[in-house]
This record gives sequence, structure tokens and C-alpha cells, in this order.
Amino acid sequence: MSQIVVEDLVKRFRISERDPGMMGAVRGLFRRRYQTVDALDGVSFSIEPSELVGYIGPNGAGKSTTVKVMSGILVPDSGRCEILGRVPWRRRNEHVKELGVVFGQRTQLWWDLPVIESFDLLRDIYRIPRVEYVANRDEFVEVLGIEACLDVPVRQLSLGQRMRCDLAAALLHSPAILFLDEPTIGMDAVSKIAFREFIKRFNEERGTTVILTTHDMDDIEVICDRVMVISDGMIISDGKLEDLRKKVSIERRLVVELEDGAVPAVHPRAVIAGSERGRVDIRFDPDVVSATELISDVTSRNRVRDIFVENPPIEELIARIYEGQGR
Repeated sequence: MSQIVVEDLVKRFRISERDPGMMGAVRGLFRRRYQTVDALDGVSFSIEPSELVGYIGPNGAGKSTTVKVMSGILVPDSGRCEILGRVPWRRRNEHVKELGVVFGQRTQLWWDLPVIESFDLLRDIYRIPRVEYVANRDEFVEVLGIEACLDVPVRQLSLGQRMRCDLAAALLHSPAILFLDEPTIGMDAVSKIAFREFIKRFNEERGTTVILTTHDMDDIEVICDRVMVISDGMIISDGKLEDLRKKVSIERRLVVELEDGAVPAVHPRAVIAGSERGRVDIRFDPDVVSATELISDVTSRNRVRDIFVENPPIEELIARIYEGQGR
């Protein structure tokens, strides 16, 4: 049975318009003009328990609106949304007990309080049994490496420290579903790696469903098994990341670093896409020439320092999807 069911969600916003300048402001006092924006235009999907789902799209595509509907913050104009058998905005108090939310540019911690006091307050708010609270708190403090942050006021934490504390706070009550909205924004490389590893581990051990909205495609690559792409309020692609790659392009890349820095001689069925400082990008279709055959050909005709095969970056795949939609 699906944990999250969304069918034909529609949400429109009425936005006032005015002409520029002082006269435009004056005219707006007596005669208002409005524009209707379709934030969601028939969005449908279902998510099974324990899935790791990336929900991506450009700014204004409808990602945050969808998450707010699923969180019970917004009520759609039409359509169906059921989370764990509940309609979020009708039974919100029960619903939020099953949710954890981490926003990259906001915090649920109290700004002037030490982190540990925020944790204690959240325990009271969610009415977490003491044994469960202590077990979760101690585990998250150790795994996320935030012991040194516990007695520090939130306002004095670095962004990376705060985000790790926010993640711990969102999971103290053992939610069934975790929403992550730009969770690694502004983090350094080390903090990002630790954050991603924790999410993967938590999903494997607890079975928590994770829905990630982000512009960091590395987060999607590392964390998510499934990717939904939204644009102009409509889902334009939904499937496993590997299937998305195959759907958009089966092209693969052979990256070669040459000892002499020269442009290599390559197989006639491969194409050199770029070369810089002895690093050469060779693109090929694995159905036409295999990676093994191409590697053998390149190494037999050139002095190679290093060589590896990779898929096109996910950013390129998403861009190609939008191009195919005429956007």
C-alpha cells in the first residue's frame, strides 16, 4: 500500500499586479488587476514506504507548494492527497507527528537557546517518551558529530553545524516521513558528505521515507533512487535515476589523462568532446562500441596516466528533459 498518494492536485494563487512608478501605485489603490498563477496543475504520484525520492525542478516549478500541501500547510483547490491514510490539512495535529522537516534556509531550533534546550523543548512538544527521546538524541549526537554544539546557542553555530542539529531535531520523534528542502545549502564539502551518509544510513536502518527537494544534483546522485521532475506545476518525468539516464541519453564518457598532454588517437566510433591540460573527454555509445573495447584502443595507442568511465552529469540530463518539453 502506498504511503503517499497524490492525484490531480491543483493549486492556484491570485497575485495582484500594478503599473510601475508612483502613478501606477496610485491607480492600484482604486483599480486592482490580478493574475492567476497555476502553482500545481494536475500533479499526480504515489510513494511507497522507505523510498528515497528526489523532487526537482526550477524555481517556481511547484516543488515547495507540493511539499506544503503534503505537510498540511496549504489546502489545494482540487485533487486528492493522502499521507498514511490521512488528509493532511484535515487532521493536521495527528499528521505532523509522523513528519520530519528540514529547511535549508530556516531552522526549527530556538535562536538564542543552546541546542540541547531546543531538543528538550521538542521532546515536550511531540510528547516523545523519555526512553525513546534519550536513545534517539544520543544516537544522533554521536553519528552527526554534534556533541560540541549542544551547549552552544543556535545563533553561534556555523551553517554546517546548524544543519546537522536541525536534522537531529527533525528526527527526534522518529517520523515515518522526512521532507528535506535544500538541506545542504551553504555547507562545506565535509559537512555535505556526512549529511548524505547519515540520510542513507537512517533510511536503511529505520525505513523512513525521504523526499528531497534540492538544486544540488550531487545530493540527488548520492541519496535518491527515484527522481521526479516538475515544471510549470506538472510532473514531466518520474522514475529511477538510472532509467532517467537511459530515457534521455545512453551516451557515456571516457575521461583520459595523458602523460604527454597530447590529443589522443581514438576509436572511429567515439568522439572527442573536449581536451584541457592533458585531460580528454571522449564520448561514446555503449551499444556501438563497448567501454572495454574503447579503453583497450586508447591505452594501446597513447601514453595514459589515468582513465575512467562515467555517466553524463545529472544536470545535463535534466536540461535535456526541459529542452524536450520546449522550455
